Amino acid sequence: MKKKQWQGWGPCEQAEQHYLVQPRVLAGGGDVRHVSEFLRASGWRDKSKTGGPLLMESTDRSVRVAYDLSVAPGGWTIHSRADGANSEWSAHLGQQTPVEIVAGLTDALTRPRSAHAPNVWALLQEQNWHTRFEDQNYTATSPDQSAWMQYRQDADGSAMWWTGAKDKQGNGWTAYFTPNTPMHLVQAFSAELAGPDPVMRPRGRVPHSAQIRTWSVSVKPSQLSAWRQARITAARAATWARNSARSTRPRTTARHYTPAGGARTRH
Repeated sequence: MKKKQWQGWGPCEQAEQHYLVQPRVLAGGGDVRHVSEFLRASGWRDKSKTGGPLLMESTDRSVRVAYDLSVAPGGWTIHSRADGANSEWSAHLGQQTPVEIVAGLTDALTRPRSAHAPNVWALLQEQNWHTRFEDQNYTATSPDQSAWMQYRQDADGSAMWWTGAKDKQGNGWTAYFTPNTPMHLVQAFSAELAGPDPVMRPRGRVPHSAQIRTWSVSVKPSQLSAWRQARITAARAATWARNSARSTRPRTTARHYTPAGGARTRH
C-alpha cells in the first residue's frame, strides 16, 4: 500500500467565507494572535502558562501585555512599570476591542519613539471626527457617532483617556488609559481607531448589529497564512534592523588612558 503524499493546499485548497466589516470599531474582538505573534516576532517573551491567559513581556521586562477572560470584565491590560525616566502607566481595553485597534498601541510599544510631537486629535480630525471641549473634557466623536475618544478631568483633579464604541443596541467596548500613558502610544491607538478601512472576520464571528456593513469574500487558507506571515516578517525585519543599529553604534565612553609601558600609578 502506497503512502499518500501531502501536496499542501495547492490548487485543491478550498476557499473559506469571510466578511469585510465596516466600521472597524464594531467588528468584534478578532484573533488575539494578531497582537501576540507580532510581539513575539519583535523579541517579546511569551510568559503565558498552559491553559492560562495570554501574557507577553517586553525584552527589558518593563512592559507586560495580557489578555484574560477569566476575570470580570475581561479583556486586554497593558502595564508599564516606572523606571528612571518614565512613570508607571496602564491601559485597559474591553474584550470586544478589535485586535487591529489594540495592535495600534501594542505594535507601537516595539518601535522607537518618533522625534515629532504626537497629536492625538489631528489624526481624528483628518478622518472627519467632530471635536469639542466641554467643562474639563475634550472629546472627539466619529462621523456616525459610534465611537469616541475623550480626555476627561474630574473635579478632584484626576484625569484619564476614555475611548470606546457602541451601536444603538448598546453592544461594543470601552477602554481607558491612565493620564501618564505616553502620548505617542495614545496617538498610535487613535490612528487605528479612526482608520477608514474595513477589517476581516470569519463566518460566525461577525457581530449582529444594524450599524455595520459587511461584504462577503472568499479567502483561501494559504492567503490568510501569507498575510499573517507578512506581518510577522515585517516585525522580525524591523527588530533585526534596530538591533543591528545598536551593535554598530560607535562607542561613546572614553577609555582609561594607560601610559606607555602599561604601568599605572597607585594612590
